[in-house]
Amino acid sequence: MYDLAIIGGGPAGVAAGVYASRKRLKTVFITKEWGGQSVVSEGIENWIGTVKISGMELAENLKNHLLAYAADIVEVVEGELVAKVEKSAEGFHITTDGGKSFDAKTVLITAGSHRRKLEVPGATALEHKGITYCASCDGPLFAGKDVAVIGGGNAGFETAAQLMAYCPHVYLLHRRREFRADPVTVERVLKNPAVKAITPVEPIEVKGEKFVTALVYKNVETGETTELPVGGIFVEIGSVPSTEYVKGLVELNQYGQVVVDPRTQRARLLQTPEIASDARRGVRLSRKELFAIYNRA
Repeated sequence: MYDLAIIGGGPAGVAAGVYASRKRLKTVFITKEWGGQSVVSEGIENWIGTVKISGMELAENLKNHLLAYAADIVEVVEGELVAKVEKSAEGFHITTDGGKSFDAKTVLITAGSHRRKLEVPGATALEHKGITYCASCDGPLFAGKDVAVIGGGNAGFETAAQLMAYCPHVYLLHRRREFRADPVTVERVLKNPAVKAITPVEPIEVKGEKFVTALVYKNVETGETTELPVGGIFVEIGSVPSTEYVKGLVELNQYGQVVVDPRTQRARLLQTPEIASDARRGVRLSRKELFAIYNRA
């Protein structure tokens, strides 16, 4: 029986793991991978204290930081996704997709969210056959091909920036006329002649037999449809909370976020804001919850 189980290997989870070790809480730390969604970023420029760092570098730094403190206090379980968290007589029973199981008095969920899938005709059949969700992973595979990026936030523009190095034409599609990305990022990417923004449109179909050959989109104002010949589609349309494994255990809102009272610690199932209602203070609140756990242990 562990004092604490931490689910998720992003900044909030690692911060919690470090503090758990320092407080000598017997902990199991479960993560599929390190770094969270930032792992796919080519350059992170708002990690205070470091002018610029890649997502892969940040992930490695987070891992090394936790391992430096883990010793015999924090057991790190890599490459496993939590499949189910259930209430038990003494706390909680956790099962992973690899068949491993753990018992803990308290569970701290810092698993954040995962990529929202493109749900239009043809998308499911052509996933990993031209439809991808990671430019840093798959970008080089599309060298010499025209590609589309769906999404007008920072992630979409970062993806377009990476693809400029490989692809002759990068089409960036967004459902609104205004982009959600930082203005400085928008300006930097769109000044490259290889990138063309197409707004306000939404994808309605992906075409292709064995591989993507075209993306059909519709203008949301006029209803006009256009078929865009592309060899790849990079999807950056946001994320959904990773809370599937606590359905039935805690209340979820319409977005799949865990409903919590920020003034209480009900059921001793503690949520960081990456999953709850406020994602801006995740690391600080993870630390705050750990002090509460320590005082109860």
